[in-house]
Amino acid sequence: MKDFSDQEIFARIDHTLLQAAASWEEIKNLCDEAVRFKTASVCIPPAYVKPVFEQYGNALVICTVIGFPLGYTFTSVKAHETSCALHDGASEIDMVINIGDVKNGKFGNVIEEIKTIKKICTEKILKVIIETCYLTEDDKIRLCGIVTEAGADFIKTSTGFGTAGAALADIKLFAQHIGAGVKIKASGGIKTRADMVNFINAGADRLGTSSAVKLLAGGGATVC
Repeated sequence: MKDFSDQEIFARIDHTLLQAAASWEEIKNLCDEAVRFKTASVCIPPAYVKPVFEQYGNALVICTVIGFPLGYTFTSVKAHETSCALHDGASEIDMVINIGDVKNGKFGNVIEEIKTIKKICTEKILKVIIETCYLTEDDKIRLCGIVTEAGADFIKTSTGFGTAGAALADIKLFAQHIGAGVKIKASGGIKTRADMVNFINAGADRLGTSSAVKLLAGGGATVC
C-alpha cells in the first residue's frame, strides 16, 4: 500500500463545514486553513458561497451542496440552486440524488436530473452524492452506470448526514464499475490519517472531511 505525504493528502481534501449552525467566523477559519494548507476546495453551505468568493476570490476553490442533505426536492429547485451557486462563485457542485427514485426503480428520473444539473454546470465540476448507507450493492452498481452516462465528474459516497459515511468496500466497488473519466469522492466518517490513506489507495480522488487539518497539522478543524 502506498503512503502519501501530508501535502499530497491535502491536495485531495474538500475541506468541509456544512453544519446548519456554522457561523461566518467558523467558515472564514475553514477558508483560511484551506488557503494555508492548499486543499482541493472548501465545501460550504450555499448561503456562504457569495461572501466567501467576495473575500477570497480565486485564492481557493469553492464547492457547495445542492438538494442537501436529503435529495428529494424538485429537480427545478436543484437546478435553480445550482445556477445561483455558480453565479455567486462556486466552481464545484455536490448534488444529492433523489434516493426515493432509486428505491422506486425510477432510474430514468435519476439520470435526467443529473444531466440537467450537469448541463447547468457546463465545465464546472459536478459530484453526485448517492448516499450509500441507504442502498443495496445492486443500487450502487446501477448508479455507477447512471452517473457515468449522465456525464458527471465524480460519484460521491455520502452527505455525512445519513446513517453511515464512506466505506472502503464502496470505494472499491465504485472503482470496478464507474466509467472512464469519472472520479470518486469518499465523504463522511473519515477521522484518521490512516482512513485518508486507505481511501486514496482504494481509488478515491477526493476526500470530504472537516478533520484533515486537525489530523495532519495538529489543530484547527472540528470533525462534523
